[in-house]
Amino acid sequence: MKTIKVSEATKIQLDWLVAKIQGIDLFETEGWHYTDGGRKPYQPSTDWSQGGPIIERERIAVQSPNDKGWYATDYMLKTYESGPTPLIAAMRCYVTSKLGETVEIPKGLL
Repeated sequence: MKTIKVSEATKIQLDWLVAKIQGIDLFETEGWHYTDGGRKPYQPSTDWSQGGPIIERERIAVQSPNDKGWYATDYMLKTYESGPTPLIAAMRCYVTSKLGETVEIPKGLL
């Protein structure tokens, strides 16, 4: 395992972390591409049909971009994260709100 900052987590790292929080069993395939129960890719950091419900349920606010990217905060205004896309910012916010600012991921996700 390796410790990383959530604010620097890549798409694949975020997808793995969100799945871990959600209790979704992931299966490793080529290049650390995970699938949800073997049915379809699990990519809440890029797929609105997967990330959108998390944003709605967790009441994450996503703000429009400026020169530094998108911003997201939880409904209690305790967690704030940014990212190059609204989904990445929101998933970073979600992970930080549940696991903290630093997390452990498998070395294969580096």
